[in-house]
Amino acid sequence: MKKRIILLSILLTTKLLSFSQNNGISGARSYGLAGNSILLQDLWSTNNNPAGLAFQKEWAAGIPYENQFLQSELSNKTAIIGYPISNGAFGLSINQFGYSAYNENRVGLSYGQQLGKNISMGIQINYLNTRIGEAYGTSSAISGNIGLMAKLNDELSIAAMLINPNKAKLADYTDERYPTLIKLGLGYEFSDKVTLMSEVAKDIDFDANVKVGIEYKAMKLIHFRIGYATEPALSSFGFGINLDQFKLDFASGFDSTFGFSPQISLHYSPSQKQ
Repeated sequence: MKKRIILLSILLTTKLLSFSQNNGISGARSYGLAGNSILLQDLWSTNNNPAGLAFQKEWAAGIPYENQFLQSELSNKTAIIGYPISNGAFGLSINQFGYSAYNENRVGLSYGQQLGKNISMGIQINYLNTRIGEAYGTSSAISGNIGLMAKLNDELSIAAMLINPNKAKLADYTDERYPTLIKLGLGYEFSDKVTLMSEVAKDIDFDANVKVGIEYKAMKLIHFRIGYATEPALSSFGFGINLDQFKLDFASGFDSTFGFSPQISLHYSPSQKQ
């Protein structure tokens, strides 16, 4: 039992850094690409880059679940719904990470708007709540995210995102702040089947995390993904199955010290017209 508590303490510290630095990246599709997320245009853009919501054509809902390092205390659960309007879409997300002694909760409202045929921007407002045991109580804050996305030509896409520019406070007594990040992404479509993505995420207090991922659309029914990230070092793989109204994605990351972190996500929309 003691060894388990020590292990959870180490993993929790690692997870907090990871969870904070990627701002809770949603969807096993992104996780299979080692966290490449700001270039994708899907329901998960609600959290990953609200600019991607602008291209949502139908309402959709989804649930991702992550079991970090196969520890139930480090589970990450999210529910997301997106609803399109003229030239844009709204998204609502609810997220919880942790267990009874420590948990982070977030409710986010996102909006993405097309500025032209191939360019969009989006914003997200988040209510953040952190609870640490009985002795430390809870803290709450409001943060915001801003995202941009553009398709330069048939092959090349770029994206950018600024997370928590207002430096929301985590704790008053230590002046501790939620992380502020800048993300830049570049994607290249070699063909209708193969896409290469790269992303750099820089926390103002930590080294940059460089991510590279490849998605291979073997056929309409199934897609395969692999990826690698540098900070912390992470290898990933995954696949997606596209059915009539459902999309099921599975992915896992591998850390050489702590092992595997599987993630699964289920996406529903009235049809596949995305």
